[in-house]
Amino acid sequence: MFETYTMEIDEYLFKLSDLINKMDDLLHSQGVATNAAQAHALQRHREILRDYTHDFQKTKSNIQSCKDRENLLGSVRRDIEAYKNSSGLTRRSELFLKENDHIRNSDRLVDEQITIAMEVKHTLNSQRMAFKAIHSKMNTLLNRFPVINSLVQRINFRRRRDSIIIGLVIGSCLILLLLYSWK
Repeated sequence: MFETYTMEIDEYLFKLSDLINKMDDLLHSQGVATNAAQAHALQRHREILRDYTHDFQKTKSNIQSCKDRENLLGSVRRDIEAYKNSSGLTRRSELFLKENDHIRNSDRLVDEQITIAMEVKHTLNSQRMAFKAIHSKMNTLLNRFPVINSLVQRINFRRRRDSIIIGLVIGSCLILLLLYSWK
């Protein structure tokens, strides 16, 4: 079942890659100068495909390692069961083995949670770095071109002013509506 899903996802990723390549060929074969929006959209599609492929490969390897670990633990459990059946261990030994299994399972679950937490931390750090880079580029741009900075400030002022006006209009309409409903 896992193999069929992986083959199906591989096919979809291949089709998506082929579609992006066809879009690229179509964009460059038109003979017309491509605009920046089309080139940016194509680049964004390539980045999304790369992210999908990376996530799929990572998930596939995680699942495969879990299956391998489960196979290994399953063979160990079968050996333990065979030993228990052949030698007739005492009740105390059986309890110790069960406790050992519980500890092993708990350890495995804790390892998985730590792995997930580390992946989340890595993702958050990369997002933080991306936002820092964007912020520094915007500050550099605003400092380099004071006209843009003043334009952004005027836009923000007008946006605030429009929000206040809309709020006053809505508030007055609500008051009039309430007065009308009470009379």
